[in-house]
Amino acid sequence: MELTAELSLYPLREDYEPPIRALIDDLAAEAGLTVVTNAMSTQLRGDFDTVVTTVARALRASAERFGRQVLVCKFIPGALAIDAAP
Repeated sequence: MELTAELSLYPLREDYEPPIRALIDDLAAEAGLTVVTNAMSTQLRGDFDTVVTTVARALRASAERFGRQVLVCKFIPGALAIDAAP
């Protein structure tokens, strides 16, 4: 089963860009996922278990490295066309 997700990370620190960039890099490093980033969020698409496991792993690594943060996620079953304009 395919899963599409939209993620927005809000680091609870003044220097917020490094945690966001690191999370995106972690997500993009996972083989088999399509990852698209824009100014507001990051979308990813792939196998359900791969998406969920990758998000959990990346969030854990980010929290351990950068401390407190909020990750807002939307999960939509199915493979949405995230790499094309609506």
